[in-house]
Amino acid sequence: MSNPVTLDRREGPYGEVVLRRREEHYEIIANGTFLMDTSDGRSERLLVDAAMDALGGRAAASVLIGGLGVGFSLAHASADPRWGRIAVVEREQAIIDWHREGPLASISGRALADPRNVILHTDLIEYVHTSTDTFDALCLDIDNGPDWTVTEGNQSLYSAEGLAACADRLNPGGILAVWSAQPSADFEASLRNAGFSGVRTEEIPVARGVPDVVHLAVRPG
Repeated sequence: MSNPVTLDRREGPYGEVVLRRREEHYEIIANGTFLMDTSDGRSERLLVDAAMDALGGRAAASVLIGGLGVGFSLAHASADPRWGRIAVVEREQAIIDWHREGPLASISGRALADPRNVILHTDLIEYVHTSTDTFDALCLDIDNGPDWTVTEGNQSLYSAEGLAACADRLNPGGILAVWSAQPSADFEASLRNAGFSGVRTEEIPVARGVPDVVHLAVRPG
């Protein structure tokens, strides 16, 4: 593969975030850690579909997506008429800019114009602890998984306190879906200990190595 070309580099309150192009694909790097690229998108789409399937295809369901990333989750949710309110939490202004007026608009432009959708420029952890909004589903993809966080502070999201805050943002019977670059038996146990039911893991096969996964859990009614 060719060497990547850096398109933008920003220093923000959470460190450095970089947008790169490698051949026809874009990559997001945060504090030197690869987050995601536009080469596939299956796992981001599964994150949204698994939540909807767990809801039983409920019409006009509301979803909170954290974070924006390369926009696959938002675009996929927006393409599904069963979703009603779609909120995306993104803490990096640079990533929002790349979607609104940069190269990633090719992925998310139609979704951003959808009146069902709103982007919230805030930190997900702060949001789940302080907001009073509730949703039918939370689809979280802000790290490479519960065991591989982008910043040290993100670890609190997967703690007992963080999972309790996530449950508070869910309506009864709501679904928590968490993307991970690898399965985590410890996180499954944490979900059960936090009072979630129906805990399970769906795998997304990859070319090499362990599969990507989506951890799923239900807030009891």
